[in-house]
Amino acid sequence: MEITKATLKHLDDLVPLFDGYRQFYKQDANLDKAKAFLTNRIKNNESVIYIAYLNNKAVGFTQLYPLFSSVSMQPIYLLNDLYVDASIRNKGVGQQLIQAAKNLCIEKGYKGLGIQTEVTNPAQHLYQRVGFKKDSDLHLFWTNDFR
Repeated sequence: MEITKATLKHLDDLVPLFDGYRQFYKQDANLDKAKAFLTNRIKNNESVIYIAYLNNKAVGFTQLYPLFSSVSMQPIYLLNDLYVDASIRNKGVGQQLIQAAKNLCIEKGYKGLGIQTEVTNPAQHLYQRVGFKKDSDLHLFWTNDFR
């Protein structure tokens, strides 16, 4: 398995995975918007995306967004997206993508990784197995209904 940092040249492999990820979260398929979204993240250096290849086929990805902890005054990454193609799940792809994210934090001296996911997501078992701990802080979200 090969894990690589995605660039614009990886878009054709990345877009179907990203669209599959969005559909997992009950969003309508939209390859054009997915491509535009990922293109902007990569071009503007707004996220770090790792893509996993198995036998030269793209099988998963993770997307990290840089954030800062004001309390610790350190940078962190939000592991916002993690997706592995259903045909290859439970074969270590997700774990290797998470390890790539951890290695980036170590390399850059970042405080760590936060994860944003649905509370019912079965991948939580993976997250806990690879060292993530549940955060007891209250998490709230405001949605702009006037967009």
